[in-house]
Amino acid sequence: MSALATASVHAPSAVLMDALQVTLLLLVAAAATAVVLIRVPVRQVLVLSVYGLLLALLFLVFQAPDVTLSELTVGSVLLPVVILLTLAKVRKQEE
Repeated sequence: MSALATASVHAPSAVLMDALQVTLLLLVAAAATAVVLIRVPVRQVLVLSVYGLLLALLFLVFQAPDVTLSELTVGSVLLPVVILLTLAKVRKQEE
């Protein structure tokens, strides 16, 4: 099979992958903007967790599974939990 024929056979999947990457990039940009614009701390943490999930998906699409796992554990789980615990402690001290 020639190189041209091989390229034309794989072109639809490449186009779909490009579309998926662009879509995820736009979703990540929208989620990052939402994190900045939201003013209620608890909602901001929830959107931050969604942002971490979107970043993990983006890294997976870019074929970086090690970074994906790190982002899932730190950005989607640990960081939001630590921030929520901190918010709870600060609110308890204010009362």
